[in-house]
Amino acid sequence: MSNADHSLISALPQDWRDATLIGRILLPEGPTPVMVRGGKVYDMTPVAPTVAQLMAVWPEKGVPAGGKLLGDLEGFNFTTTWSGEGAADKLLSPIDLQCVKAAGVTFAVSAVERVIEERARGDADKAQGIRDALKERIGADIRSVVPGSDDAAKLKDALIADGMWSQYLEVAIGPDAEVFTKGPVLSSIGWGDEVGIRSDSTWNNPEPEVVLVVDPKGRPVGAMLGNDVNLRCFEGRSALLLGKAKDNNASTGLGPFIRMFDDTFGIDDVRSAQLDLDITGPEGYVLKGKSSMTEISRDPLELVRQTLSEHQYPDGFILMMGTLFAPTQDRDVPGRGFTHKVGDIVSVSSPKLGTLTNRVVTSKEAKPWNYGIVDLMQNLAGRGLLNARTKQPHDAVA
Repeated sequence: MSNADHSLISALPQDWRDATLIGRILLPEGPTPVMVRGGKVYDMTPVAPTVAQLMAVWPEKGVPAGGKLLGDLEGFNFTTTWSGEGAADKLLSPIDLQCVKAAGVTFAVSAVERVIEERARGDADKAQGIRDALKERIGADIRSVVPGSDDAAKLKDALIADGMWSQYLEVAIGPDAEVFTKGPVLSSIGWGDEVGIRSDSTWNNPEPEVVLVVDPKGRPVGAMLGNDVNLRCFEGRSALLLGKAKDNNASTGLGPFIRMFDDTFGIDDVRSAQLDLDITGPEGYVLKGKSSMTEISRDPLELVRQTLSEHQYPDGFILMMGTLFAPTQDRDVPGRGFTHKVGDIVSVSSPKLGTLTNRVVTSKEAKPWNYGIVDLMQNLAGRGLLNARTKQPHDAVA
C-alpha cells in the first residue's frame, strides 16, 4: 500500500478473500465486532458483544455461526482520518477488553540499540560512537546466543568483565523476557487513525511488530500488525521512565484486522513473518526498514508462556512481540539519526497481515481518549447485548 492510497481494501492481506478477519467498526448504534470472510462483513454481536468474548468462544477450526450479514467489505467507505474525504465508515482498533501487553528487547539489534540509549542517556548526538564500539564487541556474538543458555551466561560474564553489561542485555539473553503493559484497555487506535508521540520527546521512532492475540485460556488464536511507538529520549535516560516512554495518548497502533488462525494462517506464519516499514515525512523525507520474525531471540509461544506464568487474563490479552527495526538513518543533522516529525505517514506491512497505516501527531493533538470501559458497558447494555448469554460456536458461516 502506498502512502498516497487511503483505501482499506489495499491495506488487506494479499489473500484476504481466503482469510478470516476480525475487527471492530463504529456503527450508528456503537462499537461493533465484525468478521470478514469471503469478502463479506458480518456483525458478530449476536454471537458475542465484544471481541474479547468472541475470542473466548472461538473454535479450534471454523468460525462461529450466528453473525448478521452487513454487506460486502468493498461496499464500505473506510478511509484515513487525514484523507480529506469527509464522513466515512470508521474502522476501530481490532480489540476492546483485552489487556495490552508487550515484550521488549526480543531482537539482538534492538538489544544493542537499547544499550546505546542507556549509555547515551537519551542524547542522540552521543549515540553513533557508542553504537560503533558496542557492535564491534558483541554484534556477532549476541545474534547466535540462545537466551538463558550456558553460552548466554558466558557472554554475560565476558561483558561484565569488559564493563559493558546492561539491564537491556539481561532481558535480551537472560532467562527472563521483558514483558510490560503497553497501555490501558480500550486505549489503542486502529488503521487510518493518528498515532501519538509526546510533545516533549526529542528522539523517537515507530516499532513495527507482529502482535499475537491470546484468548482467556491462554491460546494464541490470531495475529495482527502493531506499531509500539517508542520515545528513545525518555527510556534512554532511565529504564524507570518506560511507562512514560510507552504509554501515552494514541501511542498504540493496531490492525487493520486480527487474522484468525485457520488452515490458511497459523503460528508458523507468525514465526516466519517479514515486515516492511515505510515512513514518508511532510518535507519529503523517506525511510524504509524491515523486521523479520525469523531473527527473534525467543519463540512467540515462549513469550506467551512467560506472560502467563504468574498472571491470569480473564478477558484475554494481546502481546506485541518486539522489533528488529532500529532506525539510524539521519534525518536532519548528520550523526543524530532518525526521529519522527508531526505529519509523518507510517505504514507497517506484511503479506499475510496487510498494512497498518497511521499519521504521526503529538499525543496532546491526537483525538482525546474519552471512551472507556464504563462507556462501552453502558452502550452494550442500552443495545440489549448484555442480557443474552453468549452463543456457543457450532457450524461455520457460509
